[in-house]
Amino acid sequence: MEQLFSPEGFDDPGSGPLYLQLQRRIAEAIASGRLSPGDSLPAERDMAAMTGLSRVTVRNAIQALVAGGQLVQRRGSGTFVAQKVERLEQALSLLTSFTEDMARRGRTVDSHWLSRRIDAPAPEEVMALGLGGEERVARLERVRRSDGVPLAIERASIPASILPDPAAVEGSLYLALEKLGSRPVRAVQRISAANLGPRDADLLGVTPGVAGLKIERIGYLASGRVVEFTRSLYRGDAYDFAVELKLSPEGQAR
Repeated sequence: MEQLFSPEGFDDPGSGPLYLQLQRRIAEAIASGRLSPGDSLPAERDMAAMTGLSRVTVRNAIQALVAGGQLVQRRGSGTFVAQKVERLEQALSLLTSFTEDMARRGRTVDSHWLSRRIDAPAPEEVMALGLGGEERVARLERVRRSDGVPLAIERASIPASILPDPAAVEGSLYLALEKLGSRPVRAVQRISAANLGPRDADLLGVTPGVAGLKIERIGYLASGRVVEFTRSLYRGDAYDFAVELKLSPEGQAR
């Protein structure tokens, strides 16, 4: 660690701005394995003293690495080398649950439950689920993990008339709904970019403000009734979503 933050080498004017030199030095240490996932870095003031650089220069280098996902900062704990996360690709043409998607990859799945309860619906749940005035909603909130790594926060709302006991959902929501004869057969899904707030970032083990993927899904029964309104946040460094596109019949050459 002392060699990494040695003041030597920062006096070369041809190597670019000082913060960029420090950023490259730390990034190369991570790439080479000299810094391993979970390793903690010295405090900014200590790095400044060790390198002879200003705290502003050190802060700029660290923030650039945090933004790039190589470092994470935890309030009250410090700065750490980020865990390496394998990027996953999920097809958008298949209506599957998180559990089913991970099972196809041969990966283990578990959930950290945050809440399972029956509540009065919020206005957006009334609209999305088409609920009547006196109907209630089953809310399920959890962190979805694969091989112990948190990948997504899932917040699902189901009409209580369909799921009267949300505690009955232990693993796959779709499997639980299938047992009740109410598994969705189609869905409309919207994906947008989102910057993770402090609570969500802490749950996913990333730095607040980093990019994530916000996904809203409304699932339908064969009858056309809405059965599911799920809002999920996925780690932007772990997920790619892919869809197969085909030329429409009208666009084909004749």
